[in-house]
Amino acid sequence: MATKKRPSSRKKSGGRKYGAAASKTIKSAMHRKKQGTLRSGKGGKGGKVTSRKQAIAIGLSEARKKGAKVPPKKAA
Repeated sequence: MATKKRPSSRKKSGGRKYGAAASKTIKSAMHRKKQGTLRSGKGGKGGKVTSRKQAIAIGLSEARKKGAKVPPKKAA
């Protein structure tokens, strides 16, 4: 039985998608959510964050502002 070879023209995506600094920022946001101090909206003027997904999104946003290695936001 012959084995199939992969085409050599395809490249594997190497490296990490998210940097260590990004995961640290997300961890911080999750901790603040757990404490009940994480707030949504511009300048934290919105309500208290209760959603885990929203806490992660805020953490990623903060990481992007700091210049951490995070993939760009998906266009809606």
